[in-house]
Amino acid sequence: MGDNQQHWESVYQTKASDAVSWYRPHLDISLALIERAAPDPNTAVLDVGGGASTLVDDLLARGYRDLNVLDISAEALHVARERLGKAADGVTWLTADLLDEPLQQARYGLWHDRAVFHFLTHAEQRARYLRQLTRALKPGGHAVLATFGPQGPVKCSGLDTVRYDTEGLVRELGDGFTLIDSTLEFHATPFGTTQQFLYTLFQRAPHQYGEVIE
Repeated sequence: MGDNQQHWESVYQTKASDAVSWYRPHLDISLALIERAAPDPNTAVLDVGGGASTLVDDLLARGYRDLNVLDISAEALHVARERLGKAADGVTWLTADLLDEPLQQARYGLWHDRAVFHFLTHAEQRARYLRQLTRALKPGGHAVLATFGPQGPVKCSGLDTVRYDTEGLVRELGDGFTLIDSTLEFHATPFGTTQQFLYTLFQRAPHQYGEVIE
């Protein structure tokens, strides 16, 4: 088990899923952006770093039928599956490190991330993330990317983070993605503090002629 995986397994083995700082009963902004960008319930949705989040519960309740949740922590996914009960059988669960997982090319119409990108403190990690995003997201598909905002924490769960404004995320994603919308949220943690999140909605450009995805 790698250090990163061990860290997150320990988090979910020692803390209740509703006692971590990023917990929200419902990810209202994410849900609104997903429904706006992908109103068709047949859209293939990938939630990266989904962990024990209730996003999958709410998307199932809204009729989405091709839901995929990826997280490095098997314990986090176990919590979500136990919570969903029989409904968990209708979800694809992927225990993997996003940066290394061989994701299927052009598989997903909607990519959601509220948990991974702001922990990527090295440029090489962010480049690998972008390759994965570009490979897995269909041309013309959408990405809902939520990170810590300019006033967000510099550490979370004992790990360093990177804070972003909208322009910073636009630069990171590059010319292959167009910003559709962005909004800031001051998230109230379960223990009475606040964390600033930046939510963005991007659309991936169609393939250019002759483009090859590695």
